[in-house]
Amino acid sequence: MTRYTYYPGCTLKTTSRNFEESTLASSNVLGIKLIEPERWNCCGTVHALATDDVMHHLAPIRNMIRVEELKAEDKVDNKKMVTLCAMCYNTIKRANNVFNSDSDRKEKIHDIMYKEDIKYSGNVEIVHFLEILRENGWDKIKTQVKKPLKGLRVAPYYGCLLLRPRGIGIDDTDNPTIFEELLEALGAEVINFSHKQKCCGSYHTVHMKEAVADLSHNILKQAEDAGANILATACPLCEYNLGPRQTQIKKQYPDFDSIPVVYFTQLMALAFGLDEKATAFEANKPNPTPLMREMGLMEE
Repeated sequence: MTRYTYYPGCTLKTTSRNFEESTLASSNVLGIKLIEPERWNCCGTVHALATDDVMHHLAPIRNMIRVEELKAEDKVDNKKMVTLCAMCYNTIKRANNVFNSDSDRKEKIHDIMYKEDIKYSGNVEIVHFLEILRENGWDKIKTQVKKPLKGLRVAPYYGCLLLRPRGIGIDDTDNPTIFEELLEALGAEVINFSHKQKCCGSYHTVHMKEAVADLSHNILKQAEDAGANILATACPLCEYNLGPRQTQIKKQYPDFDSIPVVYFTQLMALAFGLDEKATAFEANKPNPTPLMREMGLMEE
């Protein structure tokens, strides 16, 4: 197995445990060992744009030090930090870019973090789990598929944070294919739709739920109109706005037909023939289990 440092982030330990559970189970099938550092901390959630704001880069940098510690202890095989949450990926990767491109801020960060056992080198590579899958090869995934996802018409939803800004995206910003290639490898029918890169409203769901419901409704309606019967994402915040927020969407749009929203790793676990603990569909709202049973992918 290839060993990687795995950064979970806060949400995957609370409301998005189904994302983590399905990922860990699926990665083992592929010979990918994800090692979680003992002393990771919140990524900070939002990247600081102000040039004089150094403090907001400290949390991401501290997590990258954890990667270097694991590599120094020979507990991982490389200096890659594997992320799942799109917000964590975006925040940490942008902080790493600032560290490596701005010598003044780099020096200030080192001065503030003088108590850390290791002085961060800047050599950690921030990657999303989708990139690791692509690096390992789609054919390797195909060989592990025990239950092709026939009957599932999946709309891949990228959202904002995996692709933008352009310099840190996991794929071509305007014409990404990484999600589609994975879903095809799993045997699903991929539904291309116009809103796959539109914003769902992000953290505005806290104080502007009606506006977020409008945005999410537009995304889901476009997916349904294109022929999708399920939507897949890689972002816990997107999953919340597009999934559980359907209750609010129904209030504002009574004719809206609910559509399941799942993490891509849950579809991997299903296609690999793993058990219901690994797929963890019971945590999704709306629950995708009835659709899976209808398609003959899960037993009654």
